[in-house]
Amino acid sequence: MPLALLALAIGAFGIGTTEFVIMGLLPEVAADYGVSIPVAGHLVTGYGLGVVLGAPLMTVLGTRVSRKRMLMLLMGLFIAGNVLCAVAPVFGVMLAGRVVASFAHGAFFGIGSIVAAGLVAPQKKAGAIAMMFTGLTLANVVGVPLGTYLGQSAGWRITFLVVAALGVLGLAGVAALVPEQPKPEDVRLRDEVAAFRNMQVLLAMAMTVLGFGGVFAAITYITPMLTEVAGYPAGSVTWLLVLFGLGMVGGNLIGGRYADRALMPLLYVSLGALSLVLALFTVTAHHKVTAAVTLVLIGGLGFATVPPLQKRVLDQAAGAPTLASAMNIGAFNLGNSLAAWLGGLVIAAGYGLTAPNWVGAALAASALLLALVSGALDRRTAGRSRVVTGTPHERVPAVARH
Repeated sequence: MPLALLALAIGAFGIGTTEFVIMGLLPEVAADYGVSIPVAGHLVTGYGLGVVLGAPLMTVLGTRVSRKRMLMLLMGLFIAGNVLCAVAPVFGVMLAGRVVASFAHGAFFGIGSIVAAGLVAPQKKAGAIAMMFTGLTLANVVGVPLGTYLGQSAGWRITFLVVAALGVLGLAGVAALVPEQPKPEDVRLRDEVAAFRNMQVLLAMAMTVLGFGGVFAAITYITPMLTEVAGYPAGSVTWLLVLFGLGMVGGNLIGGRYADRALMPLLYVSLGALSLVLALFTVTAHHKVTAAVTLVLIGGLGFATVPPLQKRVLDQAAGAPTLASAMNIGAFNLGNSLAAWLGGLVIAAGYGLTAPNWVGAALAASALLLALVSGALDRRTAGRSRVVTGTPHERVPAVARH
C-alpha cells in the first residue's frame, strides 16, 4: 500500500469524526443552547449543505495549486471550523463553524480520490479509493464513539477541540507522506463542467444523493431513537455507534473489493437490501438486540455503495474528473442534508422517532430505481457499440441486402 494512501486515510479519519460525532451529541448540544432536537439537527443539515457548496468552489480554486498543497490548505480550513465550533457562544456561531469545516470535506475527498486512484494500477482504483475512505469508516469505530463518550462526560466542546487536533495530525500526514504533484496544467473549467452533460454522471450523483440519504435519515436521529424507543441508556450509545462504524468498515471494504469486478450488480444488491433493512428498522428499533443488529446492517449496506459510486463518476467523467469527483462527495452530503431535514419534518409532525426510517427506505428504493435505469442505459450503449464496431464479416451480409 502506498504511504500516500495512509496519509489520505488520516485526513479522512479527522473529517469523518467531525461529520458523524455530532449525531451522538445532539441532545447535549440542544440542551446547552436551549433548542429542540430537530433544530439541533440543522447542524447536520448545515454541514451537508456546506459540503455541497464548498466542493465545487474549493475544487475550482484548487486547480491553481498542486494537489498536495490544496489538500494541506483544506485541512487548515477544517481545523479552523472545528475550533470555531468548540468556542461558539451561541447556536448560530456553532452552525457557522460547522459550515466552515464542511467546506474542506468535498474537495478533500474529491481531490483525494483522484490522487488515490492515480497511485495504483487501473484495475485497483476502486480498492485505492476504498482505502482512503477506510479512514472515514474507522472514524465511526474509534473517533465517533470516543468523541461521543468524551462529549457526554467532559462536555461536547472538548470533543470539537480534540477533533481540531485530529485535523492537525491529518495536515501533518499529508505534508509528510503525499508526494508532490504538479498542478494539472491542462485542466479547464469548461471541460470539467462538460462532464455534467453525461447522463450517467448525473445518474450516479442522483444515486449517491438518494442512497446515502437513506442511511442518514435513520442515523441523524439515532441517539433519541435508541434511548427512547429501544430503551438503551444514554451511556450505551457510544458502543452502539461502534457497531455502526464496524458495519461501515466492512461495507466499505466489500464495496472496494467488488466494485472493480461487478460494479452495477453490487449497487443493485446493496441499495435493494438497504431499502428493505431501513423499512424493517421501524420494527426492529423497538427491541435492543434487533436494533443493534440493524444498525450494523445499515452501516455496512450504506457504505458498500461508496467506492462503486465514486468510481462510477470517475469512470464516466474520465476526461475531466476533478470537479465531478468533488461534486459526488457533495452529493453524499446533499443526501445527508435532505434526509436530516425530512427526518426532522416527520418527527416534528408527530409520526414518532422511528418515522425517519420510512423516509430512508423510500430514498434508498428510489436510488435502486435509478441504478436500474443506469444499467439499462449501459446495456443499450454496449449494444449500439457492438453494431457499429462489428467485424467486416458480420457487416457484409447487411450491405449485400441493399
